Amino acid sequence: MEILPLLGSFDAVVTDPPYNETSCEWDVWPVGWPAMVARLTDSLWCFGSFRMFWERRDEFADWKLAQDVVWEKHNGSGARTDRFRRIHELAIHLYRGQWEEIHKATPVTMDARKITANRRQKPGHWSDIGNSSFASEEGGPRLMQSIIYSRSCHGYAVNETQKPEGIVAPLLEYAVPPGGAVLDCFAGSGTVLAVARSQGKRAVGIESRESQCDEIVRRLAQRELGF
Repeated sequence: MEILPLLGSFDAVVTDPPYNETSCEWDVWPVGWPAMVARLTDSLWCFGSFRMFWERRDEFADWKLAQDVVWEKHNGSGARTDRFRRIHELAIHLYRGQWEEIHKATPVTMDARKITANRRQKPGHWSDIGNSSFASEEGGPRLMQSIIYSRSCHGYAVNETQKPEGIVAPLLEYAVPPGGAVLDCFAGSGTVLAVARSQGKRAVGIESRESQCDEIVRRLAQRELGF
């Protein structure tokens, strides 16, 4: 809260705040941070649970919802026998201003199947998306789906809620241009910083626990191998 007013602008904020759902000492929501980062960027990817977003919805009043992504984990959290076992978390994309002015790169995966589809009549709930015929080459680009599977960091995590690079990378690819800058105001283990470096982007991270800052330093000291 002391550092944010000292920073300049960023292409996006990608962050994983405390959900405030446990009694752990570190799991405390800093009231007012969504309004503070609104002064630094017009694009925000924020991890959280539906409960977190529901309970804190008033704090996101300065933002408009663009989309949401589901991170599917290989293991769940919680084992209450009176509820479904939760094996997912959310990342929601929020923005300010005009959507047309927000940077975004079309998210694709290179696993398309060779198929041609012709729709003479599109479903009634579809809007006008232009040409109704499309062709995909085998192994070519395919629009990335909103449910992304990535194994959690069990066995090597240094942070209680550490996110794998596999779920962070597409969010940075989408929201931050090459050479751009991203802010993570809850840096944790430094995943956003590490992914940004691998993508050739600048990053600033803020983390309140010194032990986690030490882990981030060690992680970023491991340079990628050049081939």
